[in-house]
Amino acid sequence: MIEIFALKKGEGLPEKLKRRSQLNQEEVRERVREILFQVRTRGDEALFEYTRRFDGVELQSLRVTQEEMGAALGEVPEELLEVIRASKENILSFHEKQREKSWIDFSEGRALGQLLRPIERVGVYVPGGSAPLASSVLMNALPARAAGVPRIAMATPPGRDGRVHPAILAAAAECGVSEIYKVGGAQAIAALAYGTRSVPKVDKIVGPGNLYVASAKREVYGEVGIDMIAGPSEVLVIADETAKPRFVAADLLSQAEHDAQAAAILVTTSPALASAVQEELRLQLLALPRREIAQKSLEDNGAILLAEDLEQAFDLANEIAPEHLELCVEDAFAKLGLVKNAGACFLGNYSPEPLGDYFAGPNHVLPTSGTARFFSPLSVQDFYKKTSVIFYEKEAFLRAAGMIERFAYAEELDAHAGAATRRKEEESPHAQG
Repeated sequence: MIEIFALKKGEGLPEKLKRRSQLNQEEVRERVREILFQVRTRGDEALFEYTRRFDGVELQSLRVTQEEMGAALGEVPEELLEVIRASKENILSFHEKQREKSWIDFSEGRALGQLLRPIERVGVYVPGGSAPLASSVLMNALPARAAGVPRIAMATPPGRDGRVHPAILAAAAECGVSEIYKVGGAQAIAALAYGTRSVPKVDKIVGPGNLYVASAKREVYGEVGIDMIAGPSEVLVIADETAKPRFVAADLLSQAEHDAQAAAILVTTSPALASAVQEELRLQLLALPRREIAQKSLEDNGAILLAEDLEQAFDLANEIAPEHLELCVEDAFAKLGLVKNAGACFLGNYSPEPLGDYFAGPNHVLPTSGTARFFSPLSVQDFYKKTSVIFYEKEAFLRAAGMIERFAYAEELDAHAGAATRRKEEESPHAQG
């Protein structure tokens, strides 16, 4: 069961929470490098081979056909389609507000600005595994669509029947993604990064995945852009005596059921709440289909931290820098200013983390493993390229030329200075043609 740790002010985090990191398995990295090499050199042949080995299916073609897309839409219950469409509208509306524009300012013979252009080709990876993550399709494809990306390709592993789950295809259809490939794991990242006969190369890869996918994205960075290196999912709940133990326990389990490496952490100022949540976890686990996964997550990576006051609670949360941060405290908005490091922040007892996973609109692709200290959620900005624009009229340049020369000589870069000097000489009455 989840442990309770009473922490004095100034006392560090329990060792089990300090151990959490992203990619520290060299054996995985070596296996991934071999997969990348094989796909880069053998192309489709390697993709078919790895699909047989890892997914247990013999494919005739890697690309999902229009007939398969149409059939999938007919198999998805109308109730689920309604949810997908409602979520799509919320997500698209939120991300459209993030759009930026190109700009140029003119002043004193100068024009300085910035061009924004969408990335031309984006690859979206959608995990397979034990659950069809249709929400991952929406969260990764819709920001790209809002940015104006003209070509979005999706890769996702096939099931044992050689098909992609209908819910994933339905979500892709709603997002306008028709270029879908039945390939998963590190080999999918390799195909998107390097290109094969069947899978064209993209410019940037986004989307979550397991340790092999995350490691592959790290290896191909530079060949293509990536969004971030995501680790196991995590939630941290800050709660005071006004929080509801049943709600808090349910929210912790919503992350713990992801996988055994997920982290569910409660930081509270109330010993009574800590004990009540511990009991609620025991009771709610009994009815949870993914009980074994959730229980191992709680035991290995979960914790209840007893803080002396809310100031210490927020200090601990900022040190952990969680992917998801819930504030189940009185007047949560007033405490928002204490948050420094978090991927997404959920305020109050009726804003649980799954609201962000599926429906509210902000992106659920978030920095994990403490990287919220320097990373941000996936956004429209991830799908733009920015180009600086510089224009000087002759007189404006001549006014700046002397300072350019001095800076260049200070750095011992005489040719840099020469580019300014030659233009000054052109204006001299003694300049030679």
